[in-house]
Amino acid sequence: MKKFAVAILVLLVLVISSFMYLKEGSLPANPADTMSRPFIIRKGAALNTIIRDLSAQGLIRDRIVFYLLVRKMGIQNRIQAGEFRLSPAMSAEEVAVNLTKGSLDVWVTLIEGTRKEEMAQVLSRELGIPEVEFVKKAREGYLFPDTYLIPRDATIDQIIAILQANFDRKFSLELQKKAQAKGLTKDEVVILASLVEREARTQKNRQIVASILRRRLEIGMALQIDATVQYAVGYDAASASWWKPNLTRQDLAISSPYNTYRYPGMPPGPIASPSLSSIQAVIDASSTPYLYYISDRTGKTMHYAATLEEHNENIAKYLR
Repeated sequence: MKKFAVAILVLLVLVISSFMYLKEGSLPANPADTMSRPFIIRKGAALNTIIRDLSAQGLIRDRIVFYLLVRKMGIQNRIQAGEFRLSPAMSAEEVAVNLTKGSLDVWVTLIEGTRKEEMAQVLSRELGIPEVEFVKKAREGYLFPDTYLIPRDATIDQIIAILQANFDRKFSLELQKKAQAKGLTKDEVVILASLVEREARTQKNRQIVASILRRRLEIGMALQIDATVQYAVGYDAASASWWKPNLTRQDLAISSPYNTYRYPGMPPGPIASPSLSSIQAVIDASSTPYLYYISDRTGKTMHYAATLEEHNENIAKYLR
């Protein structure tokens, strides 16, 4: 009987201690600090990472208690990515609820090699901006592809300024000077980089393709790039894509300054937003014995040729 009473007492102490621990851990981290501060949750961040960051910034009192609270509330899958305004004076429950109510900013990912119409579609979906207005104002090729935290109420002008400012940071003055030393203007680099971005996937292939394109230009050979024709053709309803997958002879004959089969030299402007990798490939392009290249049917492997005869052999071997 005595042992039973001791066990009951121990159990009671444990229950009370647990209750006090949970209650204490749910209290504000610092009730006296009512100053709100930004808290950022990155896209795809795990719950444990979010809790660790909350603790590191002094926004919650106890990591374990906060985890248990979120699980108890069943909101672990409703926590959003973005920027929030939180204060140490908030209780653990207030912090948790705030993380599910919608952030001040929105994470937006813009992919390299996409044209401004495609970027407009993403921004319209994520931020509700009018696609047509964005396309009118945006400058093709100078909207750096990246993941951005953009204010939910940002205007089109503000969004474009954010993308262009990032472009200017990435395509630095140092890189621009390096390009000038190679005889290339800033615009020429961006145009060629946009072509390379659409033509090659890996850094190694980008380097070779960039070298081939520069060699073609040097000897006055037409660039003959399908991607420029796709850009000129525009939206293809059949494939629901801005990049028509199968060009016809009629497409290749289209009268457009972007048709690099008909008109020698560079197109008048970029055809997409290039990555820093493609920009660097153009600037670092070196001499090459090749004049031709193709991708196999998988699009993963590229084959190069120095002569038209070798090029035709590659076509027969890898594309037919």
